[in-house]
Amino acid sequence: MDQDAFPAAPDLAGRLAQTGYLCDEALATIAWLALRLHRPLLLEGEPGTGKTALAEGLAAVLDVPLLRLQCYEGIDASQALYDWDFPRQILHLRAVEAVAGARDAATDLEAVEADLFDERFLLARPVLRALREAPCVLLVDEIDRADDEFEAFLLEVLSTWQVTIPEIGTIGARVPPVVVLTSNRTRELHDALKRRCLYHWIDHPGLERELAIVAARAPQVSDRLARSVVTLVQNLRADPALLKAPGVAETLDWVRALAELGADDLDVETAAATLGAAVKHREDAERVRAALDRLLAR
Repeated sequence: MDQDAFPAAPDLAGRLAQTGYLCDEALATIAWLALRLHRPLLLEGEPGTGKTALAEGLAAVLDVPLLRLQCYEGIDASQALYDWDFPRQILHLRAVEAVAGARDAATDLEAVEADLFDERFLLARPVLRALREAPCVLLVDEIDRADDEFEAFLLEVLSTWQVTIPEIGTIGARVPPVVVLTSNRTRELHDALKRRCLYHWIDHPGLERELAIVAARAPQVSDRLARSVVTLVQNLRADPALLKAPGVAETLDWVRALAELGADDLDVETAAATLGAAVKHREDAERVRAALDRLLAR
């Protein structure tokens, strides 16, 4: 991983653009600083604004593996760090018993117990793998879905870049992994975690930048169709009554679906038939279908 390949933020932005990820100057700058300063990058924003895609883009331009930890309610350190392969440990015990019985010899119980916690039985989860396999990109996705205790655990790892496994010892990273944390802000994260990270809020892109994203990610889509869809999506985001405004991911899904149908432009009938690619709540779908005539006339 050669971070010196990006002498300045625009160089990183240019390389990301080659992967299809288009970012503005502010996001390129904070991502570049995260690489140079070896600081975790915390990205917050509405779903579908490209937070996860930035981590994927960084892994691509740095040419390193991407390790993803998907957070959820109730996740604990064992899901993030490591666990023991209990079925293999049981099989090992049975094999030891069989050998000892065949030889009619006593088995050294302490040696057997120690052998059970050998590295061959260790199941490394994403955080431990990131420490052992760095350089890499560790994506901690939707950290806001985890609880306070998990945040505290993660903060300790991000502060020291090492963990201690009682049966094995302390494992630290030779070089810090690139860490990207994402949050949809379903709850407020603690200040201690935010202080450890560089922070950036990702907004939905404007019309022209979203058109550029579609052109980069879905080049098979005609300019006319792309502009029709992006304009409609931009209008939908301006409606405060929607429960969930479409993100860039939904825009891409919609234009690709329409391209598969052979559409070259967006009319009311086709938009209504394919609305499920972009609008994912029944109430929102009913509201949009009722207003398609007006929305497409803008």
